Amino acid sequence: MSSKYLTLYKMIILYMLKRCDVPLSKSQIYDFILEKEYTTFMTLQEVFSELASSELVIEKTMGNRTYLELTEQGDETLNFFGNRINPEIKQQIDEYLKANSMKLRNEASILADYQKTGESEYTATLIAREKGVNLVDLRFAVPTEEIAQNICNNWRLKNQEVYQYLMGQLMTE
Repeated sequence: MSSKYLTLYKMIILYMLKRCDVPLSKSQIYDFILEKEYTTFMTLQEVFSELASSELVIEKTMGNRTYLELTEQGDETLNFFGNRINPEIKQQIDEYLKANSMKLRNEASILADYQKTGESEYTATLIAREKGVNLVDLRFAVPTEEIAQNICNNWRLKNQEVYQYLMGQLMTE
């Protein structure tokens, strides 16, 4: 693969991160780039690896998703090389981000994960985040993986109801 194309794919990813007001996951970026058929999955793997190793992005894993954050160095690189992105591609990115803004925001704001913490114990971690600040960060120790999975699944479905209930209960005298 020509380094010219790898640079372009890096700039596309950096541009997406810069233009989106919530962290994007690798899978969200894959969805856009592969849907547009700009390149292949394997090439994107290489691009993500190079972006992280050159510290243009920071990878943060939560649950089964890896989110990317633009670093200051990544922003500077985009400012320097961003003109290599075709204006039509920029427009497609902007349209994608606008059309999917609620979906992207929800995926980045509502997080649920669990892990085994003892012989027969799991901890489910539930987070609701807004503008990078955790509004809710709950942890539950449970006896089985099945219960932990159910808690995580229900959090994704019922987080607003749970948040409203907690606030209502905690704010009353």
